[in-house]
Amino acid sequence: MNLLEDAHAVQDDLVRLRRTLHRHPETGLDLPRTQETVLAEIDGLGLEVSTGERLSSVTAVLRGARPGPTVLLRGDMDALPVAERTGLDYASTTGTMHACGHDLHTAMLTGAAQLLTHHRDRLAGDVVFMFQPGEEGYDGARLMVEEGVLDASGKRAAAAYAVHVLSAGHVSGRFATRGGPAMAASNVLTVTVRGAGGHGSMPHRAADPVPAACEMVTALQTWISRTFDVFDPVVLTVGTFHAGTKQNVIPDSATFEATVRSFSPAAQARVKDGTVELCRGIAAAHGLRADAEFTELYPMTVNDGREAEFVSRTVAELHGEERFHPMAQPLAGAEDFSRVLDEVPGAMTMLGSPPAGADPETTANNHSPLAVFDDAVLADGAALYARLALDRTAAAA
Repeated sequence: MNLLEDAHAVQDDLVRLRRTLHRHPETGLDLPRTQETVLAEIDGLGLEVSTGERLSSVTAVLRGARPGPTVLLRGDMDALPVAERTGLDYASTTGTMHACGHDLHTAMLTGAAQLLTHHRDRLAGDVVFMFQPGEEGYDGARLMVEEGVLDASGKRAAAAYAVHVLSAGHVSGRFATRGGPAMAASNVLTVTVRGAGGHGSMPHRAADPVPAACEMVTALQTWISRTFDVFDPVVLTVGTFHAGTKQNVIPDSATFEATVRSFSPAAQARVKDGTVELCRGIAAAHGLRADAEFTELYPMTVNDGREAEFVSRTVAELHGEERFHPMAQPLAGAEDFSRVLDEVPGAMTMLGSPPAGADPETTANNHSPLAVFDDAVLADGAALYARLALDRTAAAA
């Protein structure tokens, strides 16, 4: 049997694993049950396995039959604090949800480990399997890099690859990537407007922070649309806004948080300074004070041009040219796989996985409590991971 046939032979096992993970998701850096499940799945494959110190990661090294370079394959494992509303018979039981498809990533990477072990005689080099917690805002990739995942085989990885599923916007089973910026930088703007509370009937005897905070929310959108080139955009979305305890009480403070996405270092630097200055200026105009902080979360995910082209060729050879679609522009989402790509060449690849028969333009998006992913992509994703490792090590050996 060839690699793709072998992958489809274990499809049922990958579905079982994915649904087990989906029923019992865990969030953040501490994923003890998920870690235990992964360790059980790869037990007996002859891998050199280690676990993280500051997070419940799993790093596994497969030694090839012949000497050669090291390739790193990454799958993230954490879920989101989202209450699932899909109605699936394998829906989450924990009040959290694999709403971004990381359960598929983990299953595909486990499948790749099984495939590559079976085809070890063809492997001219080593493969590092990076099972990572804490992608969703906890910078787990940075922690794994600091703990040595890029050098886990004894030498620095020559290339790194990750696959990310999408529940909307892409046809199921179709892969997509691009050279250069592939995903945005992600930052957080946190603003607390400080005033003086009082009675709602007498605002002139208080210093109301709420109107000023509301003005900041709308002013930020206008400032961005009038400041940044449409071909080097910035996206700002206020996701939380909190003030007050009762309708007739003017609060002492109002706080909001926004996610800020950008696609170039110049735009990031400008939005960092400009948003803080804008909020402080509006507060001052109201006779108030604003504590405004801009926190850099994840840098841009930048694919190496040659590695992205290699991925596109590999998809075409493995699955057929019709299964690859070039990304016309980067996605505004962010990824801590950027930490890996800042250190070694590689590529993040998207894989469409909306539910079978659904219109990908109208299905629920990643992070939605209604997001549903197609299990049918698991074998194909695992096969791509394995083929990338086999071909990349062979080319450089």
